[in-house]
Amino acid sequence: MSVEAFIVDAELRNDEGKGASRRLRREGKVPAVIYGGNRDPQSISMAKNIIWQQIENEAFFSHIVTVNVAGEAQKAVVKDLQMHPFKQAIVHMDFLRVDEASMIKVSVPLHFIGEDIAPGAKAGGVVTHQMTSVEVSCPAGKLPEYLEADVSAMDIGDSLHLSELKLPEGVEIVELSHGEEHDLPVVSIVASRAGSVEEEVEAAPEAGEDEAAPE
Repeated sequence: MSVEAFIVDAELRNDEGKGASRRLRREGKVPAVIYGGNRDPQSISMAKNIIWQQIENEAFFSHIVTVNVAGEAQKAVVKDLQMHPFKQAIVHMDFLRVDEASMIKVSVPLHFIGEDIAPGAKAGGVVTHQMTSVEVSCPAGKLPEYLEADVSAMDIGDSLHLSELKLPEGVEIVELSHGEEHDLPVVSIVASRAGSVEEEVEAAPEAGEDEAAPE
């Protein structure tokens, strides 16, 4: 896990509702809420340019973040990020207060390793990612920055499933808690369409080959 620290300065806000949020966004701020930890929720706002810098780092979403609210440092994780449907704009953010022992559920990114040396890829197969992130359950202090999916030994036709991912101690995959049928594929190597077409062409009989010989 990275030891990188994420710190966000926030201001308390009293105005709520869509109109107030639109005004904040016009002023270059991001409306948000921080809640949990047996405390009342607090409506806050943060500088848009600072938040953009933070969210460009995928680790921001899988780390404990220090949110400074009116001078008080609160530990939290990002629970939700709402983006505008067609503008490059953040609509709203949710932060959940935590401590090191808090049990949390958070989506963490998948990093795929070994794609360049996988036998299936070398044979012309296509590596297909069925997932790019996985929801995990763990104490906040053990939240992994990412999980690795090792495809280095995979051949064409192989798939790597959730149960085959290596997990740090204390970390569980939420989907697997719902039963064996939820052991979904994470990544597969499939035959390329171009390769399939070439094989079909090679296997096809030449023109007139199957025609009956004239009597």
